[in-house]
Amino acid sequence: MRHQPLCFRENHILFLRIFIILLLSSFTVKFNLCFSNIPYPLKSLPLNGNITFDNIHHAARDFGNRYQFPPLAVLYPNSVSDIAATIKRISCLGRGSELTVAARGHGHSLQGQAQALGGVVINMESLKGMEMHVQTGKHPFVDVSGGELWINVLHESLKYGLTPKSWTDYLYLSVGGTLSNAGISGQAFRHGPQVSNVHQLEVVTGKGEVLNCSENQNADLFHGVLGGLGQFGIITRARISLEPAQKWVKWIRVLYFNFSTFTRDQEQLISTPNTFDYIEGFVIINRTGLLNNWRSSFNPQDPIQASQFQSDGITLFCLEVAKYFNPDKIDKTNEEINILLSQLHYISSTLFMSEVSYVEFLDRVHVSEVKLRSKGLWEVPHPWLNILVPRSKIQDFAEEVFGNILTDTSNGPILIYPVDKSKWDNRTSVVLPDEDIFYLVAFLSSAVPSTGTDGLEHILTKNKRILDYCEKAKLGIKQYLPHYTTQEEWRAHFGPRWETFLRRKSAYDPFAILAPGQRIFPKAVSIL
Repeated sequence: MRHQPLCFRENHILFLRIFIILLLSSFTVKFNLCFSNIPYPLKSLPLNGNITFDNIHHAARDFGNRYQFPPLAVLYPNSVSDIAATIKRISCLGRGSELTVAARGHGHSLQGQAQALGGVVINMESLKGMEMHVQTGKHPFVDVSGGELWINVLHESLKYGLTPKSWTDYLYLSVGGTLSNAGISGQAFRHGPQVSNVHQLEVVTGKGEVLNCSENQNADLFHGVLGGLGQFGIITRARISLEPAQKWVKWIRVLYFNFSTFTRDQEQLISTPNTFDYIEGFVIINRTGLLNNWRSSFNPQDPIQASQFQSDGITLFCLEVAKYFNPDKIDKTNEEINILLSQLHYISSTLFMSEVSYVEFLDRVHVSEVKLRSKGLWEVPHPWLNILVPRSKIQDFAEEVFGNILTDTSNGPILIYPVDKSKWDNRTSVVLPDEDIFYLVAFLSSAVPSTGTDGLEHILTKNKRILDYCEKAKLGIKQYLPHYTTQEEWRAHFGPRWETFLRRKSAYDPFAILAPGQRIFPKAVSIL
């Protein structure tokens, strides 16, 4: 038997080695491409701004401070075309791509709604440089970027003696962010929420289309985006209705022992002609030295009686109202306030008043923010729960929640006030209870590292007890700033309006690219 020459065997072995090396190299190239071809379409985008893949940890946090979903990249747009180009490029990748997009304003979301795990977060504040334009005249308005903060809209409007009509209690929120939810405060009983005070929007859809929309142009998109939780498009510009601004505010607080009396007075005020300009309320549970604390900002009508009032160990209900005025109308304003107060049934020794500037009143929560930041208590978990309760069920709700569930402490403010549904546009995506009057009840809790009553788990347990009770008692509530984890829960939330919501999603964001943090439509799964 003849043996192959040694050189032949060596060449054969060398050939096998080279073949194996080339084969492994091809696998490595393909493997690397699988990972590099996801950011590559983004890196190659022609942008006026920039997109970064490094130092983006901040985009995985929000005010809620409970969820962290790291994105792949953060876009800092200098123009609306930057946003459109980015979304269009991702849309072109089709349903097989896992890339998603979330618009982030001032990062005030509560449960990761403005985050995008492995996707692109758009820093909407980068658009703030776009000039605001105020139009005066018979029907004044202001055109603003979707990333502009309401505090800046206020200051710009006031230069022309004008102001938006409807607010949120905290002004360091983006215009696009609040309009994607509703935007509610104590003016909503008269003017409706912020979504009821918008004339026109510019929107970038989930297809990357830039569309102007209003009641007369692309009306379906206009109404869908308002309160649409970011599901149909990103608001890049908004035209906000304005009215003449007053310079000063009479700010008033009074207390009630009885919840029924408290709500009866609230409902009377929101239906009274020439009533207050702002009407809210809150619940106070076992607060020591309450009225003495108020003295730093308010003046008691009867200092002696106020100093003797005891708030320890009891639940009280505070009516908070405000009347706007100009200095030349001070006498008329005081007369109107006295008439309105004379019709109420509060505890007489608890009347407190303050006179502040219009800006100081609207920006009142920022004062608390500064104090909390100085103590390191701002960037803590905020397990907030906001619900809308039908008027016919508010007494039952209060009896159970304030009588049995929350009895020792509240872990933060509890707001409660009535809203008139007729001031809301039912064509928007906002979901409301099925009654003409309903109450916003907001449990604005802050958690600190603790296993006690001020700890996160304790607060979450209380929130769950409240929601479980509402469901068991069939109160017909709706969550505001809703949070659900399954599509079935979302279907139940929207009820008969789900089909409209689904149709709009299919029309404007068919690949479910936008706002993945809402957890309504999973990416790369058919929504049809």
